[in-house]
Amino acid sequence: MKTLEWIDTPDGGLVRLIDQTRLPNETVLLDCTDLATLAEAIRMLRIRGAPAIGCAAAQGIAMVASRSKAEDGAALLAELGRARDVLAATRPTAVNLFWALDRMMAKAEELAKSGVAGKEFVRALIDEAVAITEDDLDRCRRIGKHGAELIPGGANILTHCNAGALATAGYGTALGVIRAAHEAGKRIHVWVDETRPLLQGARLTAWELQQEGIPCTLITDNMAGYLMQQGRVDCAVVGADRIAANGDAANKIGTYSVAVLAHHHGVPFYVAAPFSTVDFGLACGQDIPIEERNPDEVALLAHLATQPACPVGVRIYNPAFDPTPSDLVAAIITEVGVIRPPYRQALAAAAPRE
Repeated sequence: MKTLEWIDTPDGGLVRLIDQTRLPNETVLLDCTDLATLAEAIRMLRIRGAPAIGCAAAQGIAMVASRSKAEDGAALLAELGRARDVLAATRPTAVNLFWALDRMMAKAEELAKSGVAGKEFVRALIDEAVAITEDDLDRCRRIGKHGAELIPGGANILTHCNAGALATAGYGTALGVIRAAHEAGKRIHVWVDETRPLLQGARLTAWELQQEGIPCTLITDNMAGYLMQQGRVDCAVVGADRIAANGDAANKIGTYSVAVLAHHHGVPFYVAAPFSTVDFGLACGQDIPIEERNPDEVALLAHLATQPACPVGVRIYNPAFDPTPSDLVAAIITEVGVIRPPYRQALAAAAPRE
């Protein structure tokens, strides 16, 4: 599936994306023709997942350029800089967002210094945004190929949140590994954590796996430990929104609990993510900024209930992510291969030189 795509139009261009807040009951496409609409889509999780957010932000910069009325190059660069700041403020944890924005702004500055202007400037930025999206799809397929080699035939795999096609340009990181193992005929089965409070596992991951015909069973988050105690989980595979230099990985809230349970029960816990998710500027997971979201997401049971699920006025803490220490991670699966401890040295050595 195409999580998002660039569409050329007579008056510039637009970013078309699947509105993930409407899944699994209906598939609705949202056309973003202005910066405010796209920023709201990212902020409100209409598009979500670190790689997908990065792709959307890149296309957002191209969209602003394609519709700009700026009269000269300096004014256009200033407008793009303001757009960059708006998009950067939408989600603080996913480093792919900032990686993609920085790449687009570097391209814009490079074009301006080279004297490229007008339609040629805009087309070059569009091409860069499309290249970032296509590159993400290629990276995810390579992640899937490398990760599938870790999955034994007949495995029961636990995953948390959604790190599939919907979280990327169209193939997935953690679900890319699962998808590749399924395509290889390994007869796998997936335990899907519902992932409270927004139920990305129940709404999105279960839906994706059904679409692909991959056997799966939905569980509540607090059932994972019991399954491991019964010996019914062979490995856990999750995505990541940011990985520190030492291998600590931040993913959707509840991932740390899965990692601790897996460690206790001797179940391999794998993190699957492209190298654009690695932030070498952060020493460890405690340095990763953790987004806190609207308490209503907890109080209203992920917008699915019409009545509050708690007393009115009670204080609510709603962090969107938690960092998992690297000593709980058996391996980090990337597009260049499987990375194993010691992570600080291994990640630095394996990082693509772009």
